[in-house]
Amino acid sequence: MTLPPLREVIARHGLMATKALGQNFLFDEQLLDRIAAIPGSLEGARVLEVGPGPGGLTRALLRAGARVTAIEMDRRCLPALAELEDAFPGQLRVLEGDATKIDPGIDGPYHVVANLPYNVGTALLVRWLGGQHWPPQWRSLTLMFQQEVAQRIVAEAGSDAYGRLAVLAQWRAHAKLAMKVHRSAFTPPPKVMSAVVHIVAQAMPDGVGARMLERVTEAAFGQRRKMLRQSLKGLPGALAALETLGIDAQRRAETLSVDEFVSIARALS
Repeated sequence: MTLPPLREVIARHGLMATKALGQNFLFDEQLLDRIAAIPGSLEGARVLEVGPGPGGLTRALLRAGARVTAIEMDRRCLPALAELEDAFPGQLRVLEGDATKIDPGIDGPYHVVANLPYNVGTALLVRWLGGQHWPPQWRSLTLMFQQEVAQRIVAEAGSDAYGRLAVLAQWRAHAKLAMKVHRSAFTPPPKVMSAVVHIVAQAMPDGVGARMLERVTEAAFGQRRKMLRQSLKGLPGALAALETLGIDAQRRAETLSVDEFVSIARALS
């Protein structure tokens, strides 16, 4: 299927990226194909895409054989996406609305692949990674973020970027930086560099409540410059748990490994 160039589609439909919606469009089809290839073979696989815009990444996913459910709140983009529905019969379903409020209604396991709107990206990630129910419905998350956010997701203990987001992404999933994307690849170019993160769900450690881990990291990183004996003192039983586990209460949150945070949450669960 030969499709018209993306720039032509955008010009024909009068689409301009809107700052209020956190939009930055990607036109480089080779780059988009590389992003679509990160999860592995998508032939016949179900994929959720958030914020497809004019459908650049959507095209790459459809070319890879995926069955795509796309959620788009900018109704100006719907006619361009409707053209893709016609070009790939039975492969694309478009839902109009806010991805933070909509149930995509996908049966069975699926991959999430998205160039996320900057203003909702982190909130959606936290939602996908949260909750006690595990493993999740998604098999993998392949998500474009500002590079600074991407680095916070994959950060190791002791680094400046390490914080709650790293623990949340790594305690029961594997997160890696899959590729960096230069700002010049976007229209309009954002002020910052971007990067694609690939996250695959892993087994959940035994005896740990997700909500308890969230409470521990919330308290510890809420006052990250303070020692644990200060930041965790408001969490009942936390200081006793540190002593039992042999974790020095004079350490700061950013020095604790993901496994150490898990062990504290397990002791409090």
